[in-house]
Amino acid sequence: MTNLQVKLNESVEHIRSFYTDTPVAGVVLGSGLGSLSDSLDEVVIIDGTDIPHYPQATAPGHRGRLLFGKIANLPVCLIDGRLHRYEGHDFDAIVYPIRLMFALGIQSLVVSNAAGAVNQKYRSGDVVILDDHINMMWGSPLRGPNDDEMGPRFPDMSQPYDRQLASRAKSAAKNEGLRAHHGIYLALSGPTYETPAEYRMVRKLGADVVGMSTIPEVIAAQHAGIRVLGLSVVSNVATDDDFEGTSSDDVLATVSSVAPAVGRVVTAVLAGEQAS
Repeated sequence: MTNLQVKLNESVEHIRSFYTDTPVAGVVLGSGLGSLSDSLDEVVIIDGTDIPHYPQATAPGHRGRLLFGKIANLPVCLIDGRLHRYEGHDFDAIVYPIRLMFALGIQSLVVSNAAGAVNQKYRSGDVVILDDHINMMWGSPLRGPNDDEMGPRFPDMSQPYDRQLASRAKSAAKNEGLRAHHGIYLALSGPTYETPAEYRMVRKLGADVVGMSTIPEVIAAQHAGIRVLGLSVVSNVATDDDFEGTSSDDVLATVSSVAPAVGRVVTAVLAGEQAS
């Protein structure tokens, strides 16, 4: 048994002393999207500081706890407080919550984030359903010896985001009256927001939105064979003639304004999992 498996078993054992159901789906709550937890029924909250080996979140708007319960009658686990490279975490720590949810039994995963848009057709508050991504974080959670119990040495990344989940999300977003797009996400390490030249680079590389998270989690999920839905909420738009700055307060305010509707989209997607 690998050291990772030992740690995961100890984390699972602690969680099982409070929550005995098997979550079928996991949700990672992005910046400003904590209200998605309002959709949760029969809630059990476990602080990350109490879970053995669980790394601690420090970013604004990330509370560092796990929420268990049901959405659309489906047992789920919500990560309220994701981890970022800019906090000083290594990639193994960043994806530990994903691997922990896999050890608990999840089969599908919703990852959400706040992102800046470089696509000129997007507006603040739009939802982008991710079709693909570009990793510019200069690292991978799979680097080093492979844990064969987690997944294969060379996982296929030709379809990092599940098309069926994406289609379901697009329909749900339309029903909520949200402007929704399919797009490509590019991740940088942060914590600085992008310069005008970096925004132009992101656009030329073929991305629609840019952020500081998500991709390591998706890589770990794909490694484990977990189906993934990625949702970006546009917090600001960089246009050719307007490169005014933004702040974390601006990001949280913009994303929080559409978070309830995004929560209903996630609920509808997971309800489809229950039906299937």
